[in-house]
Amino acid sequence: MKVLVIEDNELNLRLASDILKTRGYDVFEARDADTGIAIARKELPHLVLMDVQLPGMDGLAATKVLKGDEKTRHIKIIAFTAFAMKGDRDQILEAGCDGYISKPFKLDEFIETIESAGVPAKKTGSSERESS
Repeated sequence: MKVLVIEDNELNLRLASDILKTRGYDVFEARDADTGIAIARKELPHLVLMDVQLPGMDGLAATKVLKGDEKTRHIKIIAFTAFAMKGDRDQILEAGCDGYISKPFKLDEFIETIESAGVPAKKTGSSERESS
């Protein structure tokens, strides 16, 4: 299963990518929304893990772009955010996200949220693909 992580914070990007890779996901990376949208259109991942606070276009605007595009609207998008108050949750879901993970996160909740989006991990093996 392909997962695209769009995250501008290097530590958060590495952590999320490493966790996903050890669970057997094929991981693509982007550090801004424009690059992430381009990768999503090319690779058609099963899931996008989208930081909400990105430089330039924010994650919610990028989500609206992906959900408004016939080619990418089927992709599950989970917001990856430090903001998860009730109002923020509503904005995240209204933008088209299929769920959200609050930062900092607990490992079991991180994995459970991704798998509950219909993107199960492989039991063995991993591979890596990277873009910036």
